Amino acid sequence: MDETISWLRERPYYAGQIEDERTLPGREAAHGDVALDDRLAGALASRGVDRLYAHQAEAVNAVRDGDDVVLATPTASGKSLAYTVPAMERAMDHRGTTLYVAPQVALINDQAETLAAIAEDLGFASGVTVDRYTGQLSRSEKRAVRDRQPTVLLATPDMLHYGILPHAHRLWDWFFERLETVVVDEVHEYRGIFGSHVALVLRRLNRLCERFDADPQYVCCSATIGNPVEHAATVTGHDPDDYHLVDTDTSASGPTHWLCWNPPEYEGDGGWGSGRRRSAHVETKRLFVDLVERGLQTVVFTGARQTAERYATDSAKELRQRGEHDLADAVVAYQAALTDDRRAEIEQGLHDGDVRGVWSTSALELGVDVGGLDAVLLDGYPGTRMATFQRGGRAGRGTDPSLVGLIAGEDQLDQYVVRNPHVLFEEAPERAVTNPANETILPDHVCAAARESWLKPDDDRHFGQTFPALVSDLEAAGDLERRTTDDGMRWIYGNDDSPQHEMSLRTVGDRDVQLRTRDGDRIGSLSFGDALRDAHPGAIYHHQGTTYEVVDLDLDADVATLDRTWADYFTSTLHDKAITVEADLAETSFDAAPDVTVRFAAVEMRKQITGYERRDSSSGELLGERSLDLPETSLETKALYYVLPDDLEARLRDAGDFDGGIHAAEHAMISMFPFSFLCDRRDVGGLSTPLHPHTNRSTIFIYDGHPGGVGLTRNGYAEIDDLAATTHEMVTTCDCEGGCPACVQSPHCGNANDPLDKSVAIYLLAAVSGRD
Repeated sequence: MDETISWLRERPYYAGQIEDERTLPGREAAHGDVALDDRLAGALASRGVDRLYAHQAEAVNAVRDGDDVVLATPTASGKSLAYTVPAMERAMDHRGTTLYVAPQVALINDQAETLAAIAEDLGFASGVTVDRYTGQLSRSEKRAVRDRQPTVLLATPDMLHYGILPHAHRLWDWFFERLETVVVDEVHEYRGIFGSHVALVLRRLNRLCERFDADPQYVCCSATIGNPVEHAATVTGHDPDDYHLVDTDTSASGPTHWLCWNPPEYEGDGGWGSGRRRSAHVETKRLFVDLVERGLQTVVFTGARQTAERYATDSAKELRQRGEHDLADAVVAYQAALTDDRRAEIEQGLHDGDVRGVWSTSALELGVDVGGLDAVLLDGYPGTRMATFQRGGRAGRGTDPSLVGLIAGEDQLDQYVVRNPHVLFEEAPERAVTNPANETILPDHVCAAARESWLKPDDDRHFGQTFPALVSDLEAAGDLERRTTDDGMRWIYGNDDSPQHEMSLRTVGDRDVQLRTRDGDRIGSLSFGDALRDAHPGAIYHHQGTTYEVVDLDLDADVATLDRTWADYFTSTLHDKAITVEADLAETSFDAAPDVTVRFAAVEMRKQITGYERRDSSSGELLGERSLDLPETSLETKALYYVLPDDLEARLRDAGDFDGGIHAAEHAMISMFPFSFLCDRRDVGGLSTPLHPHTNRSTIFIYDGHPGGVGLTRNGYAEIDDLAATTHEMVTTCDCEGGCPACVQSPHCGNANDPLDKSVAIYLLAAVSGRD
């Protein structure tokens, strides 16, 4: 590996691109003592597991002691044994059942195959049986699963929500009566609106377990995050004090060489394109081809399916041009839209070495077993330190050395990380955030719970302090019916429909726009708000490697019509926003600026898309603007905002363009949210105004991008001083003069990044953070 790195460093094309280089040392394995049944020990030994690592043994023993457990260790550290051993033991001893929950069907299938193979080795007499229960099964196949009464059942949260909990008393009583273990795999994935939904599904599960006199333990597996116990407890509804944390990886590993690459800047003119860099995709492709040609089995993680497909094709083409036809045939794309058979074929190819290179979305980031790789390339900063090390952890075969390359994009987080690589390797990982108290989705889950088993007053233990008032509201609306019994007050669901089927766990809201070609073929759907942004007339829309132009948006039928195009430009919307403060919920101030008030509030954000821009795909040059006549949308959510006092505003106005300064500071602070919390940068939005009617002063808002809020701005409010300090550091370490995509420009800005004043933003951020 040292020879390869030296070769890369010496190549003229890569001159000056390596911003940071360091080696994370390997380690020898440490083992723990766990007494196992001879049959189970033999089944594991046949898979190369002769002894458990110390962290696996600690987790298994904690489960045996009756603790809830959260195992937060890196990729490929063997977390699955923490639940495999107890699941098999409890099934063999007394037919105790285990429910395994994972966010993706592909992960369900992968784990089901592994567990079923172990069960087969244990033999029929062991009593261990494994089945999956997913939406891919037919009705007769689902019936067959229930008839077999497996001791280990694997399902997605969606199937638990739709297909299991609603029928618990009629079809699944045999399972819940013996339920002893609930495994929540990839618990870090349950965040944002999806995580808020899943947290409420698991609270409904907890209620039903009580009805069946079951008290299962939770075993949660997570990537390395900043708050594993807190997050696991929030998702599962169990007390954090009941959790035993295992967060030290004691498996063997080789040294990992990390390279942080920064593509060179284009020569800018100081205008919109100033500070733009050569494409990270192109630089990653060149590096990928070089590594594959040198014999390194390499996976690239990139952000979009169409990017993976396009650059896998381009990489194979370049290898053929170099005369490497066999290697070209061994380069593929991997993403969630592939069939199960094709994904399995690629995974097997990675295992046996027939596949030499892959361009993948995050689909390979989760627990799918692909063996060890020589190299992993990250096409752009993945957005969080957690995801960076989760993906980088795919590199490494036993104790052999491996390579991870991070090729930075041009936006704020990418550039901040490569300019300050210590924050990647030395800072604690981000915290996961979810909000089971979300008032937008909570009523639907309470109705679903009432349909599954009547509600009691003490169900506030599961649904929070707003539960009594919520039940009263739902009763008044006719959704719940009150019954008086000998055991006290009860409520049942009062309608004939299925509340479970009225909501999706992955979204909020029920209005979708269908995307169809001129020929009538359906290629997908978007939520109503996303359709206004991405499928308006004239929008350029990319899907599965094909570029389309939206030729019509029929909002009466909720259908967008698309036509293929060869356009070499992209589009971005322009919009107007307004925010109304409905209620101030908390108030504080900056530590370094006590006169700058910070509040957390319930707000309504109203947005009107007014037009869109066309910009050249290569240079970003503005090609023209078009107006649009689209309906206004509104979002009731949570926000933090801070109010600038008159004296600070006066100083900022003296320093430059005040409106541009607060606009730039808003952009910069939004961009740094993912540095502290696991989220996408589109999960938060903002508004800056020189005069807001609620405060009668200049005000900067940052709001949750989901109805009801998912906890992001609540946590941002609680950590406002750290957020301001990090934002100030990010902006001041960017060496551009007037502001660029690496500091204060935003690709999502509805005002085309106008006005912006970087110098005034620095002044403001310095004032509130206490930085010079």
